[in-house]
Amino acid sequence: MSKFLENIKGDKTIWAIIAVLAIFSFLPVYSASTNLVYVAGKGTTLGYLLKHAILLLLGFVIVYTTHKVPYRYFSGLSVLMLPVVILLLVYTLAQGTVIEGANASRWISIPLIGIGFQTSTLASVVVMIYVARYLARHKEKEITFKESVLYMWLPVGAVLALILPANFSTTAITFTMVIILVFLGGYPIKYIVSILGVGLLCFTLFILSARAFPDAMKNSRISTWSSRIENFVSGESEDNYQAEKAKIAIASGEIYGKGPGKSVQKNFLPQSSSDFIYAIIGEEFGLLGAISIIMFFLGLLFRIVIIATKSTTIFGTLLCLGVGLPIIFQAMINMAVAVGLFPVTGQPLPLISTGGTSIWMTCFAIGIVLSVSASDHKVIAAKQKEKLDNPLDILHEAVG
Repeated sequence: MSKFLENIKGDKTIWAIIAVLAIFSFLPVYSASTNLVYVAGKGTTLGYLLKHAILLLLGFVIVYTTHKVPYRYFSGLSVLMLPVVILLLVYTLAQGTVIEGANASRWISIPLIGIGFQTSTLASVVVMIYVARYLARHKEKEITFKESVLYMWLPVGAVLALILPANFSTTAITFTMVIILVFLGGYPIKYIVSILGVGLLCFTLFILSARAFPDAMKNSRISTWSSRIENFVSGESEDNYQAEKAKIAIASGEIYGKGPGKSVQKNFLPQSSSDFIYAIIGEEFGLLGAISIIMFFLGLLFRIVIIATKSTTIFGTLLCLGVGLPIIFQAMINMAVAVGLFPVTGQPLPLISTGGTSIWMTCFAIGIVLSVSASDHKVIAAKQKEKLDNPLDILHEAVG
């Protein structure tokens, strides 16, 4: 065990935060699973708990493996993975998976093990790494709009265009994160404004085309996410029914909550173990529990920013922000949906909600952040050792 702990590198606070969130997740997941077992009549509570444990275990294997890889290798990996994720997204849209009669064109089934995989989640991580790579390589160069469109925006736009028909929320989050990253990376603001205008125009044309020719996009979920936005404004539909039940759950939790496993609203929330798990946390652990979850994610954000600012390379800084900030953004959106500030998006709560793809991709992103932290720590340690080995440097520092 001691040897294993010695091999754990990177920011120890992040390791602690993700461990606490993962361990805590068993309580709301186990509680919410009773809804699927006793109300929907699916599986057993022990089965859901065991599945969640296996997904988390594999997730931590991903974190451990990824953080051992020097982060500079992810630059080239993003170039290799970009055409792969494009092909996966095309296949995902074309195969049109149906789960229990519902359109599930966001998912593909992994052969042999039969687990669903959401390709758009992988694609969004690859896109953020690719953008970080481009910005880092052009940091000391003058960026021209034509060149950046060809080598950055066209690949990014192709990926987002393939995600959009089946998953609007992931498209919107990824596009927003890309805009924030290019702004932080020093991309000219006038070009950002132009990209925002082009993006809005393309989105509008896509919606109008989908409305005019619905048969051309049978496997898309355009009607689903467009109706969610409309119904959020009007206050009607099943989605708003879920949102209302979520708010009731949070309100009934009051300050200290009803206690683990004592949620009532989990019996009325179809997505109580994923999209609305924050509502179950609020009901069972009260305001204190709900705020604690927020504080943990804010703590994770703080450590990500610290690691990014201390990075010894531009790519390390942008990579850390590019893959780390979306985790926090996704968490805030999930919580905002639970309290009724956002329409239903289908975004899970990272490291807490059930779902293999979300857990694995979150762990992959955290592993990259830890890789940046570990690599930079080695560089700083080597420089300090160099100074200790040279007495003249120590004397120079003492005098001057």
